[in-house]
Amino acid sequence: MKRFFLTLAVAGFTLGVHATNVVAQDNQSSQPSTSDADSVAMYGNISTIEVVALRAGKSSPVAHTDLGRKEIERNSYGTDIPSLLALSPSMIATNETGIGIGGTSIRLRGTDATRLNVTVNGMSLNNPDSHSTYWYDTPDLISSVEDVQIQRGAGISTNGTGAFGGAITMTTSAPNTSFGGSASLSYGSYNTNKQSVHIGSGLMVGHWIVDARLSHIGSDGYIERGATDLKSYMVQGGYYSSRTSVKLLSFGGVAKTYLTYTGVTKEEMELYGRRYHTEGQYETSKGPYVLADGTHVDYYQDQTDNYTQSNNQLIVNHSFNDSWKMSATGFYTYGYGYYKQYKADRTLLEYGNLGISDSSVEADMIRRKIMRNHTFGINASAHYTADKLSAIFGGSWSHYSCPHWGDIEWVDGMESSQVVGRWYDNDVRKQDANLYAKIDWKPIDKLDIYADLQYRLVSYRAWGVNDNFDWNRMQMQPISIDKLYHFFNPHVGLSYNFAKNNRLYASFAIANKEPTRADFTDRYMFSQDDSEPKPERLFDYELGYQYASKRLAVGVNLYYMQYRNQLIPTGMVNDSSDALNVNVPDSYRCGVELTLNYNIVKWLSVNGNLTLSRNKIRNYVDTLADSPTYGQNLGDMTIAYSPSCIASLGLDFHHKGFEAQLRTNYVSKQYLTNNQIEALTLDSYCVTNLDLGYTLSLPNVRSVRFGVTIYNLFNAIYCSNGYGYSYMWDGVRYDEAYYFPQAPLHLLANVTVKF
Repeated sequence: MKRFFLTLAVAGFTLGVHATNVVAQDNQSSQPSTSDADSVAMYGNISTIEVVALRAGKSSPVAHTDLGRKEIERNSYGTDIPSLLALSPSMIATNETGIGIGGTSIRLRGTDATRLNVTVNGMSLNNPDSHSTYWYDTPDLISSVEDVQIQRGAGISTNGTGAFGGAITMTTSAPNTSFGGSASLSYGSYNTNKQSVHIGSGLMVGHWIVDARLSHIGSDGYIERGATDLKSYMVQGGYYSSRTSVKLLSFGGVAKTYLTYTGVTKEEMELYGRRYHTEGQYETSKGPYVLADGTHVDYYQDQTDNYTQSNNQLIVNHSFNDSWKMSATGFYTYGYGYYKQYKADRTLLEYGNLGISDSSVEADMIRRKIMRNHTFGINASAHYTADKLSAIFGGSWSHYSCPHWGDIEWVDGMESSQVVGRWYDNDVRKQDANLYAKIDWKPIDKLDIYADLQYRLVSYRAWGVNDNFDWNRMQMQPISIDKLYHFFNPHVGLSYNFAKNNRLYASFAIANKEPTRADFTDRYMFSQDDSEPKPERLFDYELGYQYASKRLAVGVNLYYMQYRNQLIPTGMVNDSSDALNVNVPDSYRCGVELTLNYNIVKWLSVNGNLTLSRNKIRNYVDTLADSPTYGQNLGDMTIAYSPSCIASLGLDFHHKGFEAQLRTNYVSKQYLTNNQIEALTLDSYCVTNLDLGYTLSLPNVRSVRFGVTIYNLFNAIYCSNGYGYSYMWDGVRYDEAYYFPQAPLHLLANVTVKF
């Protein structure tokens, strides 16, 4: 909370300084000085240097999509960033609460979030331990993002974990050189609401800028008790001269979300409704809630995930001359969080701090899982540009530490003095460093040759006692991991422009990736041996064609991604609902991506994309210990969570101040496991959203926009995600599948004032 007051104080100080500056300028010439003009002119150029090293350019042989501020603003009225990313080809957004807020995630070409690198101003947002990006840890970041690039495939060299099969690079909005700001209010179905205020000083004394934003997002969620409460901030200050910029920014927030990650079975949906889920539920004869089958239950109201995160960056850019530029970013991220759970009928032997040795003793309890992490490091790059040659040399280093521990708040039948100590305690240290060189050379007119070479070093250590009880050894699971990985990731390609507005490109890349924490600690849950997960390797082949004119842009991209030891989700999840993955020796993903953007007339355009793919494991041998097909070679199997078709079609109408955008997304059937079991599938779905807006100008303000978005316009009944597994019990096979239903037709209205 102190951080919010600090941000308000900075904003207030900004207004005061700006007012003083205006008075001072009134006593001077209205024309800017030469140095001021140079600062303003250089400002737009130098503020983006830090992300050039991670971005694909127009001539880069990389399949990518750029999303600008216009598309971002349309999706910034309340939903999380995955809703925006789902506008790009081969991308799927998933959500646990049913309305695009809270537990959201993404998949690209069937690849999950742990293999997709996400950066903000070059700083990695992926958690170094789990490799995932938790979007509610940086609430309303979308309101401070200027542009986004989504790279498909191995992409280009980037920083941090998860750079394996896709990359998402975001740039925060540069402060405006003129004084101004905005205020935004949203309200919609399921008590979904957002309040946001932003203010900027403009350029002060020719060199200085201060900028700040405060936001709150809340919702009851479509899923019962799927409440979300997100508070966030963004503050930045900068100094700009004709050749140098120094920018200090901080963003983050406080998130509280009710746990909704257990999903619901089809049988439960039929009996209790689609909004039902079991988190926090416990049976009691005096329970105030009565289920359809007559069971009396109550709910633990604090079954929540609580997390605070602060991301801090110091960015220095300098232009030595027209040929040489440099950028350096120092960063520090702090995170602290825990989630609380009511657990019914727990075997107390599994909690060593309680001192119970009898395996038959069970009781209800409330427990917490806690973590505190620190990540700090530096990214740096140098850029050289000549007539036919562009080169970038850079590297990064980061250090991550994170203790994990758990305590118990209450156990039914035990005194508080008996519930002391930690029931598990472990620690992690990770260092991640890389060096890279990129060259874009134009030997002849219309031909570009591209090369990108990266060396990456990863040191990962974890030790202590994990939260899993190993019944085979009758003890809490010990953790002892000490790994050092050396990865070489080359990427080469060429791009050729021919005729008019036509371009061909081709590329080949090798990418390597280390396993996640869960890949190490949870392997025993499905494996009968003591083996460890292996690092993955990807060989990525891409071939593309693009045509772009003022009215029409089309693209075709062919890809073949061949894997060695790909870590593929089994369909099972651990106690925290993280996917359990297994190495498969030989697998591939291949497909074609089609894109279209056609301006029919100046006030109407159509856009769309289509991905048709084949995602297979070659000669899949089932290694899941409790699986009915354990040890069997099942032949070629479709990889879990890999739809064969992803499509999107949009119409964009805009005339004077009115705008309307209609967008339909289709995702084909997905298997929840690698065995192609029909009982363990996620059905195909097609959902349409309609966004309406009207912008007008009023005296003393830049603009006022009134808008409403109608989600799921045609009231589709669908689930965006799920998990499942099969097992044998007394000679009988059981298939268990859990789903995350999405809301039917619902609305979100918004008004935004810019001044």
